[in-house]
Amino acid sequence: MIRLAILDAATSPHRRGSAVAAWVSELARRNRAFEVDDVHLQEMGLPFFDEPELPRYRRYVHEHTRAWSQRIEPADAFIIVSPEYNRGYSALLKNALDYLAQEWAFKPVGLVSYGSGMTAGLRGAEALRPVLSALQMYPVREMVMVPFIDEHLHDGLFRPTEGMIEGGELMLDALVRMDAAMHLLRTPLEEIGDQQGESAPGPTRAQW
Repeated sequence: MIRLAILDAATSPHRRGSAVAAWVSELARRNRAFEVDDVHLQEMGLPFFDEPELPRYRRYVHEHTRAWSQRIEPADAFIIVSPEYNRGYSALLKNALDYLAQEWAFKPVGLVSYGSGMTAGLRGAEALRPVLSALQMYPVREMVMVPFIDEHLHDGLFRPTEGMIEGGELMLDALVRMDAAMHLLRTPLEEIGDQQGESAPGPTRAQW
């Protein structure tokens, strides 16, 4: 089975995105291709990035980083459920992504965006795509956009339209296809993360 991590990237104490993430999780669990891990970034408690070395070396000194790495490493694919913050995405999400490198690399990712207006958080999702590409992830084209989020919430539950359901199913199918292809690219000896700086002295890759 494909190990799918669904990242709830909202930061508000009254975050509406958790209901959207719960619906995405339910949709994925109905697809027998996936084993689902629900990850609420707000609950992970990651401080602003504080590792002394670049993430690509995986020489972590903090327990919170090691715990985050162990949570993400087993995943084969991801779905990020994210609102739009001032035409971008949350600092919480950027920080969580920046903590790691190899754990993200060569894995497909789907996007679910939402917002209080008609733009449905799309500008935040589009701002996220180049960051994911820099991490050598593959954002699939198929995605779900939720405009006017409050209109789809009833008694704390998210009620999707038929179009949203169809979009979610197409996104899941795309993740299945891309997971099969990207498994061929994954290797512990692959050089990744060159965009994060020059190589630092230390153990060779064979010693990691």
